[in-house]
Amino acid sequence: MAGRTQKSLALIATVLLFGCSGTEEEEPKDRDPIPAATITVQAASQNETITAAGTVRLRRETELGFTTSGQVASVRYEEGDRVKRGATLAALDNSTVSANLESAQAELDRTEADFERIKSLFADGWVTKARLEQAEAAMRAAKAQVNANSFASRTSHIHAPSNGIILSRNIDAGQIVNAGTTVLVLGETDKGFVLKVPLTDADASRVRVGMRANVTISAVSDEPFEAVVSEKDGRADEQTGTFEISFLLPANERLRSGQLGTVDIEVSRDSDGSVAVPATAIFGVRSGEGLVYVVDEKKRVKARNVVIGKLTDNNLEISSGLAEGDVVVARGVEKLRDGNVIKPIRTKK
Repeated sequence: MAGRTQKSLALIATVLLFGCSGTEEEEPKDRDPIPAATITVQAASQNETITAAGTVRLRRETELGFTTSGQVASVRYEEGDRVKRGATLAALDNSTVSANLESAQAELDRTEADFERIKSLFADGWVTKARLEQAEAAMRAAKAQVNANSFASRTSHIHAPSNGIILSRNIDAGQIVNAGTTVLVLGETDKGFVLKVPLTDADASRVRVGMRANVTISAVSDEPFEAVVSEKDGRADEQTGTFEISFLLPANERLRSGQLGTVDIEVSRDSDGSVAVPATAIFGVRSGEGLVYVVDEKKRVKARNVVIGKLTDNNLEISSGLAEGDVVVARGVEKLRDGNVIKPIRTKK
């Protein structure tokens, strides 16, 4: 009897020993911390990037025309031609202007001679002062006519005000044009190129002259280059309600008026107390809400509901549910469950 009891106790001890050994081997597997990338929640950036599309233009595009009406005698350049400062671009047939100038000059010569004669007679007392004043008025009128015809003669030619490119040509030889009509548009290359971009009033109000931006023009280069805000419209376009912003571009021989480009400019925005987390930290998204795993002091994760704001770069703004300084799982949320203990792997993003 005593022998059987001793054997039973030995068997139980053996079973317990093996049972305990198995338990001790399995439990560490359940308690092993799970590696997971974490991040400390920070306030959403106080800056944001505005991206907009625009068109390349020469900074100064000057409309040119004649100051008098007449028939076009010659047009020396075509659209796209480069011209130098002072070059004659177009001319009117000035035969009529020349005839008028000669006639006005002859009338001036006559009135000047008449005035000198009347002036001499007045000194001798042969004519009245009124007669002298009449002769003087006629001479002044003749001078004014000469000046007017001289101006018409000088402006019967259009000269390039600066080095540039002919952007538009609206006339041909033999055509009759009216005074003040735009016949040529000259892009002044000395002033450089700009990217003209329309922005809404909200975005335009945060852009200031002198701010730097990155511009990409695929026809010139795949790499962006630095530009600077050079001009800003003082009022909105009546049809679109947008404000036109000009970004001065660095010199490049491949730039052409009419090319398309995009601009990225970083502007400040008002802080609304929101925070930001990587998009990979969010799971279970539905109707503007989602879940994140918040890590406590014991490295245990707990799912928390958050309200999602807008996407900025690779981060999501969180308008409520998290506070600055909270630690959340940034990547690997699909491997976790509520209550899991993790081994944090710090990450910047």
